[in-house]
Amino acid sequence: MKSFKRVYKLLLNFTKQMRYFLVGSNPAETKYRVLKIDRTEPKDLVIIDDKHVYTQQEVRELLGRLDLGNRTKIGQKGSSGLSRAVSAFGVVGFVRFLEGYYIVLITKRRKMADIGGHAIYKIEDTNMIYIPNDSVRVSHPDEARYLRIFQNVDLSSNFYFSYSYDLSHSLQYNLTVLRMPLETLKTETTQTRQESFDIFEDEGLSTQGGSGVFGICSKPYEKYVWNGKLLDAVKNTVHRDWLLYIIHGFCGQSKLLIYGRPIYVTLIARRSSKFAGTRFLKRGANCEGDVANEVETEQILYDASVMSFSAGSYSSYVQVRGSVPLYWSQDISTMMPKPPITLDQADPFAHVAALHFDQMLQRFGSPIIILNLVKEREKRKHERILSEELVAAVTYLNQFLPPEHAIIYIPWDMAKYTKSKLCNVLDRLNVIAESVVKKTGFFVNRPDSYCSILRPDEKWNELGGCVVSTGRLQTGVLRTNCVDCLDRTNTAQFMVGKCALAYQLYSLGLIDKPNLQFDTDAVRLFEELYEDHGDTLSLQYGGSQLVHRVKTYRKIAPWTQHSKDIMQTLSRYYSNAFSDADRQDSINLFLGVFKPTEGKPHLWELPTDFYLHHKNTLSLSQTRRSYTYWWTTGVLKHLPLPFDEVTCAENRRKLTVKKFHKYEEEIDIHNEFFRPYELSSFDETFCLAMTNSTRDFMPKNVGIDPSPFTVRKPDETGKSVLGNKSNREETVLQRKTAASAPPPPSEEAVSSSSEDDSGTDKEDEGAVSQRSTPVKVTDTGENTKITETVVQSTKDVYGVNLSDVPSEDDLTIYARFVQLGQSQHKQDKNSQQFCSKHHLDRVINLIPISSFSQDNIYEVQPPRADRKSIEIFHAHIQAGRGNMQPLGKDDFLMYREYIRNRYM
Repeated sequence: MKSFKRVYKLLLNFTKQMRYFLVGSNPAETKYRVLKIDRTEPKDLVIIDDKHVYTQQEVRELLGRLDLGNRTKIGQKGSSGLSRAVSAFGVVGFVRFLEGYYIVLITKRRKMADIGGHAIYKIEDTNMIYIPNDSVRVSHPDEARYLRIFQNVDLSSNFYFSYSYDLSHSLQYNLTVLRMPLETLKTETTQTRQESFDIFEDEGLSTQGGSGVFGICSKPYEKYVWNGKLLDAVKNTVHRDWLLYIIHGFCGQSKLLIYGRPIYVTLIARRSSKFAGTRFLKRGANCEGDVANEVETEQILYDASVMSFSAGSYSSYVQVRGSVPLYWSQDISTMMPKPPITLDQADPFAHVAALHFDQMLQRFGSPIIILNLVKEREKRKHERILSEELVAAVTYLNQFLPPEHAIIYIPWDMAKYTKSKLCNVLDRLNVIAESVVKKTGFFVNRPDSYCSILRPDEKWNELGGCVVSTGRLQTGVLRTNCVDCLDRTNTAQFMVGKCALAYQLYSLGLIDKPNLQFDTDAVRLFEELYEDHGDTLSLQYGGSQLVHRVKTYRKIAPWTQHSKDIMQTLSRYYSNAFSDADRQDSINLFLGVFKPTEGKPHLWELPTDFYLHHKNTLSLSQTRRSYTYWWTTGVLKHLPLPFDEVTCAENRRKLTVKKFHKYEEEIDIHNEFFRPYELSSFDETFCLAMTNSTRDFMPKNVGIDPSPFTVRKPDETGKSVLGNKSNREETVLQRKTAASAPPPPSEEAVSSSSEDDSGTDKEDEGAVSQRSTPVKVTDTGENTKITETVVQSTKDVYGVNLSDVPSEDDLTIYARFVQLGQSQHKQDKNSQQFCSKHHLDRVINLIPISSFSQDNIYEVQPPRADRKSIEIFHAHIQAGRGNMQPLGKDDFLMYREYIRNRYM
């Protein structure tokens, strides 16, 4: 099974006042699709998709005929009948306010990560184009205001998409779907004549024999799709290749080099589009069980030396954050830094909590583990109100669940432990993390390695999850929350992620024990990923970056951090007080929660958006859920496995399978990743520009242990070396000689501490990592020269002091080496007596391992070639002389696919 791609490049053309023609192509520009958009309808969206796949020659002829037919005068060369409007990389969707429809196009993108050859892009810039022409436009005075509100959602800030990888689902779901038995899936059989056309069909060649593969496309998880409402108008009209789903949150990737072996560590955060909003305006949950600030964070680890999902080694771990699933809010009209918490509705049967945990059981399985970090002991009851209600809700729901699948509740007052000088916050979190990972397990797509079976670690045998023939599955999830789900939650998630990372590395055979220590290159790299992840999510929900970081709880933060924390607190307060209301209106309009309608109140006239998010206030539901059997039918039967990943009729309806030839470009990940049809530059290659553990974290002294799992001193890291002024000259030389170093950034990029500043990059496909911020080295003068020569000891350079006398065993081995060289010249027996005198045969026994029978510095006897190799060589010689061998069946199949992909 393989996943297949969508339309990759777009070109929007228009004729004078009549219609738009949207031309989409694949990466190699060998196949095209065309959409026709009518511009004569003032308020309706009329789109025609002929579902036809055009070749390059056919689409040129089509556009040429359109250009010729739409000129003012036949044969006139001065005016063009078809003009190019914009080039783009995807369609975000179509939106209408009070006038006609707009089309939203992605005009700039940047590669942010790579998972198994599937590229993940960040939207850098978009373009909104009004579809109806001016002659039929019906103006409305409030249209411009709605347009400004809609554009307040900055699509260039942390929106991501992929053409061939489903970002709305986890890696475990995507790979589990690919392994489903083919006979259980509904195969797509409806194909147009163009898709099944074969120029070799009259020659009697079989198109089925051994050359077919199946591509699979899954229905996205709507909860994490942010442009779902924008695509509703065309979802049932156009071919699925036009539909590009985007997520909102965070995506970052770093390279962990383990003695040259590239291991990619990826962090993907998916923000829920249900009950989405800003900090004080969205608290608790709505009537459907969707909570505020709900984010699913997935860390993916894989060996980048093998791209294939079937042959490579992939592992992932998922955890969730979200507001406490109750009806509660905070009144911000009092202008207090901490508004009082109010429970809005009484919920004695935990109805809203039941809906929320039912969603989690379907997506993650059991056990559901709640880590509640709110304060337990307060002088005036504030945060404790939420803890008491949450405990009551979980206790009620657990009465009806089987004990082995009960919801696990872990309360821990993190703020209290932080203030105590006798307690170490991270040590306690590490204990919690170990117990959580042991209960849920993690996903890995390969069986346990043989060395783990022979010498299993004691913690490995206690690991939970589900063990299958193809590896391990994560069952259940950790749900972490505080009041805001920002600072404390991010630190707790980092500690759990760090614990899971150790198990992931151990499962792939990269470390001998599932344990990682602080102050190692691997943990520093992972900590930087999580801090960027926390800053980004905090900016989206709270209006500022993190106030308390991992270093704060380790109590090693520099003294300047306190002033930064104060500024971040003030920034968060200002954002919550003055700009959150406008941001909330923009989110409601973008997600389709509010739809402008003629004759009804406008968005800015509503006193509250409570009725928009709580649909049960406008109409009563016809079906009432049971107070005791509060889960969806069928969920309990498959636990601890998640219901969404079980092979059943309901899940099969979400999948589409299509048969391809094995050389089909649409499923060819090799061409997608390496781009052989394009000129590549190493300076723009993503894998060289991304954050690198060796370049950015490892000390620059050669003699230091290069392992990323070695504990370093705080002043030994690569970043501290770069930041030291005394090593500036060394840094200049290192930058000149580092082949993989990214180009020096601008001054604004260096001073940036927020991921959102990366939107200033104007490259269409810039490969600079969003988190990679190299230190800028500036000379103090134009004629600065290096006048001092730094002399290092041999201990610093080579890791060994050469003044030490070699041991007797080393001298004996060296003497044996000399004797071997002398024996080739048939020296006299004195040397042999010298060797036998020291009993050298007992010291070392050298066994030849070469396949050459004679292999030394004087003569070489090449090995014998087998018969097949000789035949291939002779065939090559004959081909050079013009004597071609008759073509076989595979040769015809390959040539047929080449002709069809290239010219048809």
